[in-house]
Amino acid sequence: MDTATIRTSVQIETPSELEVVNMSKRFGSLVALDHVSMKIKPGSFHALLGENGAGKSTLVKCIMGFYTATEGQILIDQQEKTIHSPRDAHQYGIGMVYQHFTSVPSMTVAENLVLSRFDSTNMINWNKEYEALTAFMKTSPFQVPLNLPIAQLAAGQKQKLEILKQLYLKSSILILDEPTSVLTPQEADEVLGLLREQVTDGKLSVLMISHKFREVMAFVDEITVLRKGKFAGNGLVKDLTISDMAEMMMGEKRQPQPVNKTTSTATTPVLEIKELQANKDNGLSAVKGVNLKINQGEIVGIAGISGNGQRELVEVLAGQRPATGGQMLVHGEVYQATRKEIAKHHVFALPEEPLRNACVPHMSVSENMALRTFDRPPQSKGFLLILQAIRQAAIGLIKQFSVKTPSPDTPISHLSGGNVQRAVLARELSADRIDLLIAANPCFGLDFAAVDFIHSAIIEARNRGVAVLLVSEDLDELLKLSDRIFVISDGQFVYESNIDEADFTTIGQRMAGH
Repeated sequence: MDTATIRTSVQIETPSELEVVNMSKRFGSLVALDHVSMKIKPGSFHALLGENGAGKSTLVKCIMGFYTATEGQILIDQQEKTIHSPRDAHQYGIGMVYQHFTSVPSMTVAENLVLSRFDSTNMINWNKEYEALTAFMKTSPFQVPLNLPIAQLAAGQKQKLEILKQLYLKSSILILDEPTSVLTPQEADEVLGLLREQVTDGKLSVLMISHKFREVMAFVDEITVLRKGKFAGNGLVKDLTISDMAEMMMGEKRQPQPVNKTTSTATTPVLEIKELQANKDNGLSAVKGVNLKINQGEIVGIAGISGNGQRELVEVLAGQRPATGGQMLVHGEVYQATRKEIAKHHVFALPEEPLRNACVPHMSVSENMALRTFDRPPQSKGFLLILQAIRQAAIGLIKQFSVKTPSPDTPISHLSGGNVQRAVLARELSADRIDLLIAANPCFGLDFAAVDFIHSAIIEARNRGVAVLLVSEDLDELLKLSDRIFVISDGQFVYESNIDEADFTTIGQRMAGH
């Protein structure tokens, strides 16, 4: 018998009802989930909301069988089921699409689809497989070329493939973990819109973890909110406002803070980039002769899908990667991003993935906060570090920037993502003088409160005359904060506009390479 006729997936015509009842999960003394209940109705689009650390990932990992719950039940069509692994979840029509792509880059779309199956065979009849896959593609909501290697797919196509895998496996309950974090706004709306059609037609149920209220309001039927591992509320989206959802998440009524920009007429350039070039880690060209100028009291935003040269550009400016051509000027002087020049020109940075790019994970919060200042009085005297001065400075910054940490002596790797970013923000924005701030995806993966705090800090810096380069994959963030916006695609700037004249649709098209 060939593999085209071997299927371990269950043929499910309509989605089952999925219910979690009084689920708890403890890791030693840590209670990650505390008696949480949730029901996903058949043929509904459900969102799971909550701040970082609220228990969302723990809950879905218990549903998928990655974790075994300490207490509680999983009901499928009101019948209790035991799920020990993703294979067990698959038997009940439950599949998960992860935040990061899981396909093998060197293999084709067809090969990855076949690889995703749970059957175990040593023989594949590719003629019959292609026949079956072609028939499957004709009925699927997304079209991805079967013969293309994954490495040649755009980010939007890769995300579609991750969803297609689950549809190919006959999953009728899809769990999506931040499914649009790497997509342009148009791609996100297309993917969620097509899934919404499948839900409306009664073919799918969707449970989506999301931080994006715009997507929740546009596509979701019902929400469940977790706060500090506990159930904090639920409701139909049509009956709720963004403020209502934020209140459930935060425990207090909270509107996003409006941006209060002071009018700036400064035309003094702080940063000038001329024909700058840089390579990727593999030696291929990443930044291809870009030009840019940022004035005092101005935020210049750079939009782009991950992998189009923005990471390398930021690393050149922060002194983490050498330029291969062109020139950088700060205050009109040649700038090569050495530690000495960074200090001389008062350049500061909020890099992407701060725990990896801006911290020493095993060192304490206070030691990490002193990475800029440990070699200057009062934190040092000659070759001696004044540990008490370092600790006292950290205590002040922890309070000022509301960093949640057991103590200044806690290793920074023990903090949540939002609090690591707050600690880096405290270090970078507490200097007496800041002329240039480079911020790269400063709010990626952070919760409502942390995003609000960081946005306010960036705007406050801009209002006091700091030149800000803001690189972000979140277009809403760029449109909210920037004074001017650029789009980077394949290492080049392909769009530029003042923010009040920016065209949302054109920006999205340029991000996608059109």
